[in-house]
Amino acid sequence: MKVVTIGGGSSYTPEFVEGLINRYEELPVKELWLVDIEEGKEKLEIVGHLAKRMVEQAKVPMTIHLTLDRQKALKGADFVTTQMRVGQLEARILDERLPLKYGMIGQETNGAGGLFKGLRTIPVLLDIAAEMNQLCPDAWLINFTNPAGMVTEALLRYGHHDKVVGVCNLPVNMRMTIAKLLNVGVDRVHIDFAGLNHMVYGIDVFVDGVSVLDHVLELMSDPEKQMSMKNIAPLPWDADFIRSLGIIPCPYHRYYYKKDEILETELEEYETGTTRAEVVQKLERELFELYKDEDLKVKPRQLEQRGGAYYSDAACNLMSSIFNDKGDIQTLNVRNDGAIKDLPIESAVEVNCVVTKSGPKPIAVGELPVAINGLIQQIKSFERIAAEAAVTGSYDMALLAMTINPLITSDIKAKQLLNDMLEAHKKYLPQFKERLYSSL
Repeated sequence: MKVVTIGGGSSYTPEFVEGLINRYEELPVKELWLVDIEEGKEKLEIVGHLAKRMVEQAKVPMTIHLTLDRQKALKGADFVTTQMRVGQLEARILDERLPLKYGMIGQETNGAGGLFKGLRTIPVLLDIAAEMNQLCPDAWLINFTNPAGMVTEALLRYGHHDKVVGVCNLPVNMRMTIAKLLNVGVDRVHIDFAGLNHMVYGIDVFVDGVSVLDHVLELMSDPEKQMSMKNIAPLPWDADFIRSLGIIPCPYHRYYYKKDEILETELEEYETGTTRAEVVQKLERELFELYKDEDLKVKPRQLEQRGGAYYSDAACNLMSSIFNDKGDIQTLNVRNDGAIKDLPIESAVEVNCVVTKSGPKPIAVGELPVAINGLIQQIKSFERIAAEAAVTGSYDMALLAMTINPLITSDIKAKQLLNDMLEAHKKYLPQFKERLYSSL
């Protein structure tokens, strides 16, 4: 079996390698190709040598290949994972800081920051999908790259490769957190998830097949027992709001239900130069210094501070379930195909799926609760228009996507911010070149 990881120089790669090592008996990967670009060559070599030491230490017969030649790597692949960041962390810093300059939330997958990460990323993913269609037509494309919902939407609507799945660690995190909250083993917990990437809700929770939703909501009304993530301020939910909502929000919903509090926190970070992107940049430097240590032969625990814990579980479980035709249930970003009645059948949604050798099959959800349907519809409209802007290079579509996002506070500010961000990211937005230089 041949697996290709594009963005192989990522600091997350050691966790992915660990996941493959731990599952070797059921997922016998013989070749792992780590691919990056010239700007990421140094990181690729550092991470790649650590990966080789990890495999040698584990005595697993897996060969690690490092390359900048993407097409060479893709030829004959069985699974292709993508975990790249176009523009690297410097681009993320701009995605977070520029919106804050206008008094709006800056975040890499939500609002203006999410829009621009999508505009930079989608054309590259579409190129990869087209190459896969030629070089490994039977391979599955498993995308980790954020904004995963928008990227999956674009791949499904405009891509030339059908075997596409978006993966996120958030549902895994939520399930593990709720199991801990209930003080039960995670294998006993099942959650009915429905929504979009970073906009997913737990519609119901079961322990040993019995619904415990009301109990979980009651526990979540305690500020000490609420879910958060490394990259999101752990602001407590209002207890009455959680009870009245009647379903479980994900940590990213704080950007929509607690806009003022999140913005206040981010503005403080903006002033002190400690936005999440800047913190991550410092953390990455420290991680790569660790990775250089020739005596390091396992994933360092410090990687868990990076914010992407359990990606390996999500990705490796998916590959193993497809390879072994397990028929188990996983929460994935896939083509809706009627699972959520309120959304177009061809759109990307994040729902529970039965995973077979022919890929994930979404489980029917039906109609969404009225309380959450409106916000999900708004974000899906944003993702669809943003994906169209990324593909066409349409300034008007980019402006429309920016303005209709619920984290944008003004059409006038939206246009000013759009122009600023187009200028700041122009190196990575060749599709906007004509309008960019005629309007700025």
